[in-house]
Amino acid sequence: MLQYLIILLDDASTSYCHYENTARGKGLIALKDVRQGIFFAMKENLMIQFVYPDYVLPEAYHKAIQSIDHSDIVPATCEDKRLLEEAEVIVLNDWKEAERIAWREDACYVLRTTKSEWFANYEQVGNALGMVQRMNVVITDIDQFTEEDFATYKGVLSSLSDTLEQLDVEGKTPQLNLLTDRMMLKQMNNCNAGWENTTLAPNGQFYICPAFYHAQPMDGTEVSIGEECKKGFSIGSLTDGIHIQNPELFRLDHAPLCRRCDAYQCRRCIWLNRKTTCEANTPSHEQCVVAHLERNAARELLNNIRKHGKFLAETPEIKEINYLDPFEWKE
Repeated sequence: MLQYLIILLDDASTSYCHYENTARGKGLIALKDVRQGIFFAMKENLMIQFVYPDYVLPEAYHKAIQSIDHSDIVPATCEDKRLLEEAEVIVLNDWKEAERIAWREDACYVLRTTKSEWFANYEQVGNALGMVQRMNVVITDIDQFTEEDFATYKGVLSSLSDTLEQLDVEGKTPQLNLLTDRMMLKQMNNCNAGWENTTLAPNGQFYICPAFYHAQPMDGTEVSIGEECKKGFSIGSLTDGIHIQNPELFRLDHAPLCRRCDAYQCRRCIWLNRKTTCEANTPSHEQCVVAHLERNAARELLNNIRKHGKFLAETPEIKEINYLDPFEWKE
């Protein structure tokens, strides 16, 4: 059941997930489509998330946006300083931005990084955790992880766990999606694109998520922002409504592997699933192993923090497991 509508305000709106925005220029959504999108959300009782480019939008757009309760997802390079000071979510697309930004305790930060940059610079996140309430790290090339990368990632998670444990001792409780989400969850908390949220793109069409709007076909022959490509992935329009073929495929209860899994923090990215396995509800080996490394690190962190006192007393213990990929699971 839909709960959220994501509205991309421009072709150049920042990515905040695994996909890359390869748009070659600006492509502002029509003001009438913003208004119709807001009306659609009101009619369907949906929360709205607006995703911004880095330039200042015309004032008429701000007036339309302010007409309804919403949240803002903004790039750290946004030229609209007032928006940057008020946005709920701030996206960092490279490590230089992380060095320059004035951290806000009341914002959620999304750091998009490649695995190699993550392994080389993760200590910067450890330093930032003492200044923010929440940090989400998105590794954009997770599908390229190797066995060596898995071992490196395990060590990185262990180091960041030590940082979070020490911060807890000091009375600070920042959230880092890779580690703290699993400690607090009692059930799956996936992306759920195509089931709980959908995206309105600048062309007035609906898509499963922003990745499908910016996507290249599997053979790579189409430019990512090409009209034919965008039309091919569209699931409807403001005029005709939303029509998803086989919508049950986007639901957790129709994902045989995931519905039995307790790596509750896993994003279960529909786009990555399609990209790596050609199935919306089947994750790749890489996604599963990374999610279970995080799950196991969260288990250790939870146990270590509880040594210093009561912590998440209502949360059950995370069980020890002997596999990283559910395909390897045995009774």
